[in-house]
Amino acid sequence: MVNNPINRKMRMGMVGGGKGAFIGEVHRIAAAMDGQIELVCGAFSSSPERSRESGNSLYLPANRVYGTYQEMIAAECKLPEGERMDFVSIVTPNHVHFEPAMLALENGFHVVLDKPMTLDLREAKQLQQKAEETGLLFLLTHTYVGYPMVRQARKLVRDGVLGKLRKVYVEYPQGWLSRPSEETGDKQAAWRTDPSKSGKSGCMGDIGTHALHLAEFISGLRTTQLCASLYTYVEGRRLEDDGNILLQFDNGASGVLMASQVAAGEENALKVRIYGENGGLEWNQQEPNTLLVKWLDEPAQLYRAGGNSHISPEAKAFCRTPAGHPEGYLEAFANLYRSFADAWRSSRSGADGASLPDFPSVADGVRGMAFLDNVLRSNDSTEKWTPFTV
Repeated sequence: MVNNPINRKMRMGMVGGGKGAFIGEVHRIAAAMDGQIELVCGAFSSSPERSRESGNSLYLPANRVYGTYQEMIAAECKLPEGERMDFVSIVTPNHVHFEPAMLALENGFHVVLDKPMTLDLREAKQLQQKAEETGLLFLLTHTYVGYPMVRQARKLVRDGVLGKLRKVYVEYPQGWLSRPSEETGDKQAAWRTDPSKSGKSGCMGDIGTHALHLAEFISGLRTTQLCASLYTYVEGRRLEDDGNILLQFDNGASGVLMASQVAAGEENALKVRIYGENGGLEWNQQEPNTLLVKWLDEPAQLYRAGGNSHISPEAKAFCRTPAGHPEGYLEAFANLYRSFADAWRSSRSGADGASLPDFPSVADGVRGMAFLDNVLRSNDSTEKWTPFTV
């Protein structure tokens, strides 16, 4: 009797995310939350010794802990199909995104990758081409679209209840880089402010891409023009730590995007507001279970994740606890991993009419990198508007 090839957990390999790395642990928790995915191997650090220490702390077999991602991918390819990893999760700084992702795709492995996708647009387009050639799954972890009330907001916009959209405001203020933390041993600050590791943009690459993706995801609109003004407030810092962008959208709507990592006192205050002819909606990442909808001629409505019978099936599918029990960042991350695993099972089942994956993909990564190019070009220009090109 042959086992059903999809009647098992999806097997994950990891690049980066070793001991002391914040985001690697987040990915491992999120991937494991639904019991659909298991970590089977990894190359957890650029230091082979540290990789071995990390693998040992995760109770992985010594022969599945590798010194480099090249070694891992080569070795996993040689294992029987029933043992080797199915996909690789890449949780490294930006400059170690492209090469392991490309190598994984070239060797038949699906990919999960942190944003921004690459160091530049050229690399992003190469990954897109390879992903399309291979037909492999590619999840870009724009975490915030994993929240139930973000899905509810998108459904309300899609249903047209707000009317034609007119205004889109999205802001993402943080304060953790208000001082030169990169000079005091903070590793997270050090690589994010280093152009050789972060890329050509600092604040906009790190959190501005999140803000744009969220605004376009909920509204369904696409930016056609922008006018950007970037600032570096911390003396000696090599990349911008603050910026403001005017936006024009493909339906005629206008908007504003603000991102800052020197907004002293702020944590992760990502917020989006969208207004149409009939009303508007507001969602705040620091109060993620609540969606506020305001009407022109009626009292405002409050949608709540969990027990609200009026939320859409799409939003309910992303709820995990009864009403009044907080859900947050880890659960949103897990929703993306669960969607990724569902898409994998669907693709392997061969069933007709399999649903298309509904998670950020390689195409979103290309758009994010194009956003950075356009923002920097606009900031350097004396023209008011810069056409958004990909």
